[in-house]
Amino acid sequence: MAGARRLLRIGALAGSLLVCLIPHLCWRLVRRPSPWPRRFLALAARSVGARVRTEGRTPRGDMFLLANHVSWIDILALGGATGAAFVSKDDVARWPVIGWLAAQNNTLFVSREKRGALTVQLEALRAALSGHQPVALFPEGTTGDGHSLLPFKPSLLSVLLPPPRAMMIQPVHIDYGAACDDIAWQGDEAAGANARRVLGRQGVVNVTLRFLEPFDPTTCADRKAIAAIAHERIAQSMARHDIATHQRPSASALPPV
Repeated sequence: MAGARRLLRIGALAGSLLVCLIPHLCWRLVRRPSPWPRRFLALAARSVGARVRTEGRTPRGDMFLLANHVSWIDILALGGATGAAFVSKDDVARWPVIGWLAAQNNTLFVSREKRGALTVQLEALRAALSGHQPVALFPEGTTGDGHSLLPFKPSLLSVLLPPPRAMMIQPVHIDYGAACDDIAWQGDEAAGANARRVLGRQGVVNVTLRFLEPFDPTTCADRKAIAAIAHERIAQSMARHDIATHQRPSASALPPV
């Protein structure tokens, strides 16, 4: 049955791509900002079995989102809910199909290995922030277990001092509830093995995106202060909600795509 579920979800993903690809390319052809990557991400999240809910005030205006990272589903859920462009490791750009799809959503690919690359990356990130698309970063730099929060890597946050335009930082707690242990991508598990496991999982995956209180980066002394505030708010939310899904307060459903 896991194999059948996997095939059905892959088929749904392919169907989501076909529905969104042609209109997206048409929008790009006339050089207009395309709404279709966001719609594709929302459809893709549903295709893999995720049911996304939101709590708190969703991003309005220019926002820089800082979120905990549990699974590749995070990108589908958060991107579909907000339309955010993501900051990602540069090796993702080389993945077949996935790299191209990520580029369609204006993903900013950064290298954590190359010396001297930080200045170039900050300039690219500053240029991305100059637009009006929200930008999302997973400051842990890797995936965690969903129950606790790893230290944040603050290097890229220096782009916010000062920000290229007036904007707020919004911490986001991504919560998989009781499914967290099944979904979390940790350790030495290969990307393909993780995808097969998650796509073959029985039942839906309830994902709650908790949009926490935003704050102004200009009130922070440095990048470490920005990281500390966001880390504390997400950690506090994780501590409050690390309980079974049926015990959580209700959340508002996302609008239809």
